[in-house]
Amino acid sequence: MDELWTCEKCGRTFANRNQSHTCRALGDLASHFDGKDPAVRETFDRIVEVVQGLGPVEVLAEKTRIALHARMSFAAFTPRIHWLDGHVVLAERLDSHRFTKVEVYSPRNVLHAFRLRSPSEVDAEVIDWFTRAYAVGRQQHLR
Repeated sequence: MDELWTCEKCGRTFANRNQSHTCRALGDLASHFDGKDPAVRETFDRIVEVVQGLGPVEVLAEKTRIALHARMSFAAFTPRIHWLDGHVVLAERLDSHRFTKVEVYSPRNVLHAFRLRSPSEVDAEVIDWFTRAYAVGRQQHLR
């Protein structure tokens, strides 16, 4: 794989040189969880633990969301008061009653949205989603 390009202004890395992006400094991760139930942060931390077990990952605390990034962003989260809304980008459509929405952007770029309320919901099925999404983030589906 080619080296990542780093934006000189914001310091973010991208798989494509001069990739279009919202160029601004990252925020504070903890502030995304202010006023939220402790289980929301615990659920997010469990997901990060799972993904870090797969390989290198950046946690990007953006203005309105938290993204997980390898060569490209492959998951994003919006903490709510009582739950964690999120999505993973997969190379194919998966069916699960746990997805709240599935949007096909291209044959190998399918967004799967979900809602989690506790770390115990990060079970084998959810770990499989993140394993598949991490491969997309590493762009392994393009080889």
